[in-house]
Amino acid sequence: MSESQQQAEGPRTPAKRGGGDPATRGRTTIADGVVEKIAGLAARDVIGVHAMGSGLARTLGAVRDRVPGGGRSATQGVKAEVGEVQTALDLEIVVDYGVAIADVARSVRENVISAVERMTGLEVVEVNIAVSDVKLPDEADEEEGAEPRLQ
Repeated sequence: MSESQQQAEGPRTPAKRGGGDPATRGRTTIADGVVEKIAGLAARDVIGVHAMGSGLARTLGAVRDRVPGGGRSATQGVKAEVGEVQTALDLEIVVDYGVAIADVARSVRENVISAVERMTGLEVVEVNIAVSDVKLPDEADEEEGAEPRLQ
C-alpha cells in the first residue's frame, strides 16, 4: 500500500472484540469454603478468641492435627451461606477467661466483615456468633492434652 493510499483511508483503529468492559464479561462465583476460610482466619486474629468450634469439633481437630498432612482446618467453627452478592456467617468460638465477651464478639464481627468484604466483594449481611466455651487459665487444651506416641 502506498503512502497516499494510507493517508486516504485514515488511521487504522484496531477491531473491537467483544462488548463492553472486560470486567463485566463472565461471572465469578465464590465457594462457601472460601468465605469460611477467610472468616475463620479473621476471627482467630482477634485477641480473646482462644479457639473455634464446639468441644467435639476441637477434639476431632486435635486428632486430625496428629495425622501427618492433616493440619488444622481454618474453617473449623465457621458456616457460611454464599449468594451471588451477599453472604451470611455463623461462627462458634471459645473465648479466654476474663475477656469481655461482648467486646470480643464485636471485634470478631468487625474483623470478619472487613476481611470477607475486602477479599470477596460480597456484602456480609450478618455474622452470628455463638460462644460455646470459656478457656480457663488452668485448663489444658484438647490439643495439648495427649502426649505424642512417637518421639
